[in-house]
Amino acid sequence: MILTVTPNPSLDRTYEVPSLDRGDVLRATAERVDPGGKGVNVSRAVAAAGRSTVAVLPLGGAAGALVAALLAEQGIEVARVALSGTTRSNIALAEPDGTLTKINSPGPELTAAESESLLTTIRAQFSAHPGGEGWIACCGSLPRGLAPEWYAELVAHAHRAGARIALDTSGPSLLAGLRERPDVVKPNAEELAQAVGRPLLTVGDAVKAAEELRTYGARSVLASLGADGQLLVSDAGTYFGSAVVADVRSNVGAGDASLAGFLAAGGEGPKALAAAVAHGAAAVGLPGSVMPSPADLDPSAVTVTSDVPLDRSLTEPAR
Repeated sequence: MILTVTPNPSLDRTYEVPSLDRGDVLRATAERVDPGGKGVNVSRAVAAAGRSTVAVLPLGGAAGALVAALLAEQGIEVARVALSGTTRSNIALAEPDGTLTKINSPGPELTAAESESLLTTIRAQFSAHPGGEGWIACCGSLPRGLAPEWYAELVAHAHRAGARIALDTSGPSLLAGLRERPDVVKPNAEELAQAVGRPLLTVGDAVKAAEELRTYGARSVLASLGADGQLLVSDAGTYFGSAVVADVRSNVGAGDASLAGFLAAGGEGPKALAAAVAHGAAAVGLPGSVMPSPADLDPSAVTVTSDVPLDRSLTEPAR
């Protein structure tokens, strides 16, 4: 069982456009509507692989109802927390060369009663799906009304319940959460640079930053470096994974697919990293935020090594 917690889910609309020209009328060549949010995408990828998952979601309004309905169609159980506000809607514009422009709305502000209801629902899911071999993935930005320490409190409670925790967030929420020693954190290059307060120009810079996050409390770090690959830094060692991708259509949710692959493969070691890379590579070849199924994966295109190319420059340096 992989339980996901997404405090600020969304309804994602993705439009494929020939080019993005400011001030012009853009005519989309394709359109998709998907349930969104980092944890939602993790659940979708887990379900696509035939594994059990439950998504804890605060939802409100017509957009929230559509998110729940779309997830039900994919066979995903939703533990819903009713909101008086409306679930946010996000827009993504995808160009043929893979360039993606996103507009993310802030989402509703949770009241004190809704925040408590969210925690109560999560605790109930802890009881219904105890730790053991399961994972709890806490993912995404926090909505208005939740303090940056909210994830830290959730990680501490989950550990007391015997669960393993993956934390995928950024900024103050990430730094606060590290104090409670999450089992794995999954920043991208930009989030990693922000956490350590310095630019990352090479793979070696990213390794040092990941090691620093471990000194802050992370037990392991799974870092997405975009087109350059992924890193895994843990007590077991440091590994670098990459894949050959023939056609990039959209990178929406690729990092979430990677985390799902990593957790579904056990959440530790080079085999789990290889699964993460395969899932991320498959996701970028699919439209919108479509999550890959086993048929989309190409393990033969994946390389994982402990011989990390420390001097390799990052294609897009993170600052």
